[in-house]
Amino acid sequence: MMLSCHNNLSVTNERFPRLPRSRCRRWRQSRTGTAVVAVAALLISTTAWLSLVFSGTTTRCWRRLKDWEGSPNYLSRSLPWSSSPNRRLIPPPPWFESPPASPRNRSLSERENEKQALLLNDIVFGIAGSSHLWKRRKELVRLWWRPLEMRGHVWLEEKVAPEEDDDLLPPLMVSEDISRFRYTNPTGHPSGLRISRILTESFRLRLPNVRWFVLGDDDTVFNVDNLLSVLNKYDPSEMMYIGTPSESHSANAYFSHSMAFGGGGIAISYPLADALSIFHDECIERYPKLYGSDDRLHTCITELGVPLTREHGFHQWDIRGNAHGLLSSHPIAPFVSIHHVEYVDPFYPGLSSLDSLKLFTKAMRTEPMSFLQRSICYDHVRHLTFSVSLGYVVQVFPNIVPPRELERSEHTYIAWNKLRYPNEFDLDIRDSYKSVCKKPVMFFLKDVKKDGNATLGSYARAKAKDDLKRKVFCFPHSPPLQYVQNVQVLGYPLGKNWHLVPRRLCCKVNNTGDELLRLTVGQCEKGAVSSFTDSL
Repeated sequence: MMLSCHNNLSVTNERFPRLPRSRCRRWRQSRTGTAVVAVAALLISTTAWLSLVFSGTTTRCWRRLKDWEGSPNYLSRSLPWSSSPNRRLIPPPPWFESPPASPRNRSLSERENEKQALLLNDIVFGIAGSSHLWKRRKELVRLWWRPLEMRGHVWLEEKVAPEEDDDLLPPLMVSEDISRFRYTNPTGHPSGLRISRILTESFRLRLPNVRWFVLGDDDTVFNVDNLLSVLNKYDPSEMMYIGTPSESHSANAYFSHSMAFGGGGIAISYPLADALSIFHDECIERYPKLYGSDDRLHTCITELGVPLTREHGFHQWDIRGNAHGLLSSHPIAPFVSIHHVEYVDPFYPGLSSLDSLKLFTKAMRTEPMSFLQRSICYDHVRHLTFSVSLGYVVQVFPNIVPPRELERSEHTYIAWNKLRYPNEFDLDIRDSYKSVCKKPVMFFLKDVKKDGNATLGSYARAKAKDDLKRKVFCFPHSPPLQYVQNVQVLGYPLGKNWHLVPRRLCCKVNNTGDELLRLTVGQCEKGAVSSFTDSL
């Protein structure tokens, strides 16, 4: 009920008695004060609301909501632009594990409180080269270098004449003079001093936003996508020394089983490079009797108490001759690098060494993580074993071969010191089959391409000089798949975290026509039983 104030013009209302004048004035003043407070509160709340709406945090929330609505998981409406009509998406078989969807790109401000994904531009490469070999070796660097995405330099002992296409290669740098350092090793060469200082000289360039330094030689071929995935496992704010020893037992025994060999590539985090830059020159002066660059670097890192973190995808490749045994039994790990490529036979029959390497790098660029990963299929009805090394070879054995045997490296090569003894290698080695009836039929890669979200590799049958012997001496058993001339392998991409807990890939024989065999390869489902017990 509202009481009215009386004045000279008011009319008396019998139901509502009038208030005295003094009380009426106080009531009007209280109403005015309340209105002022209400207006002020409204202004303050409106200002706060506007600042909240247009703040960076809220903007990021709206963006994330918008991204979520536009993601494949938002099912309230279809997204016609989510896939190109020209790309055929191939559904994987139900026994393959589907890789997780790729995360959407986010701004730096959104990632400032999270671990930032490693980019190629976060790595600086230091490539050890030689002026008199650079004209030939630069073609090897060209196979894997990406000038618009990568940073780094090739370090030579002296200047070379520039050529027209040098802008597609890393910039050339001339190393500092090393004549002030002592070198007393009777069998080595003082260039080891120069090469050991590439890390320090690269660090002293003070390039911005560096997280890793990666060292290699001018005859090292890198799979930079897999390098990125491997380094992304580690914290670059810690002192990290990553690589692998040699395949040669003699080399490891002479240098160290805990030393990373630079030809296969060495990854060093920024804090470790920073620490080395302070005392590296003083350190190498203490060890004039050491042989080369890798052992000097290892010795100085050991003084800091940092151990080697081994990654099986780095390959020093201290071998010569036929590298088939190592390629076909590659470790179940992402392939990162390969060295000494000029000292082994061409990987693919019928191609020159350079053309073979071009096909090799094309295969690893098409599906980096799956490249050289192995799978095994069994056909227990026909007693056949199919061994697949993606991007390299399909081998068909005329009997059932256990996985444990196939995972051992076939001894097809010799050591760097030209010794042939199996004990010369720090590898799990098996002898080649002596019986022609047990030898596999080889199908080597001819081409590879993307097929929707999968890769399609085409493999052609290699002519073997003992084919006639097989037909004659293996009677009455016919040669395995004697009419098949080509194999097609449909490979599905691996999950981005596959390298954290690697496992041999699953494989299935789709069909065997008269001239074409089709296989499907991909990541196994979690908990799936090995295909060795499967009958196809």
